[in-house]
Order: sequence, then C-alpha cells, then structure tokens
Amino acid sequence: MDTALHDRLIARYEPVLAELGYELVEVEFTTGQGGATLRIYIDSPEGIDMDDVSTASPVISELLDVDDPFPGASYSLEVSSPGLDRVLRTPEHFARFVDNRVKVELQVPRDGRKRYTGMLRRTDGESIELEVDNFSVSIRLAEIGRARLAPL
Repeated sequence: MDTALHDRLIARYEPVLAELGYELVEVEFTTGQGGATLRIYIDSPEGIDMDDVSTASPVISELLDVDDPFPGASYSLEVSSPGLDRVLRTPEHFARFVDNRVKVELQVPRDGRKRYTGMLRRTDGESIELEVDNFSVSIRLAEIGRARLAPL
C-alpha cells in the first residue's frame, strides 16, 4: 500500500475508532495465496478482546461500504490487537514504550546498516535514542521506515 493511501486510511479510521474508545495502531493491506486482507490493528488502555473486535469490525466495514479504498478488489477485513510485536508509528507510541526492546528499520541505510534492534532509551517527539550493543544510536523519526516492539 502506498504512503498516501496508508495516510488517508489512518486519517479516515482514526477519529471514528477514537470515538469508540480505541486507538488505531496501524493499517496494513496484504496479498497472498488466500487473497487480499485489510488489517486494522486497534488497542485500548485495557487491551483488546473479542468484544472489542466485534464492536469495531462492523463500524469499519460500514466505512468501507461507503468509501472503498480498493474499488473492484476482493479482500477480507481483519480487525485485531497489535500483538506483542506491535508497530510503533507515532511519537506517542515511542514515548509509551521507552525502556522496551524495539526493532527499527530505516528508510535509507546509514553507514551501510538499515536495521537496529535495541532498548529504546528516550524520545523527544522528533528522534529516538536506542541502546544497541552497548552503544547509543540516535535516529530521527523521519528516517524510520518501520518500527516494532521486539520482545525477547
């Protein structure tokens, strides 16, 4: 899914899910042998259970019926929790998970290296600091292509 479409879907679903009491963690569109899937990852301070999925799914489905982002395509909708390896997408996500192990993939390699895994030590809303192999690595959020929690 291209960045513009990703951002449009986030902007469309985030406020609606917030009204229901959920945080929109991430949106993914994947294709495979079983067909295409639109995945919406949601969370709440109490965590997510099947009742939450049952509440959010029809609301998202209704929005898709009104404004299908993939006209003509056949796909399934899947609403779920972000899991243990949840995506870190916003400055608030990074702030919430300081002192947790994270895996970061840069958009463009730096000094020949594109991936870093280490302890997230701090963030200021514009950059993060990771402790990787006893060294401190500072990364601007704008450099990050993808980041996730990396539990042991």
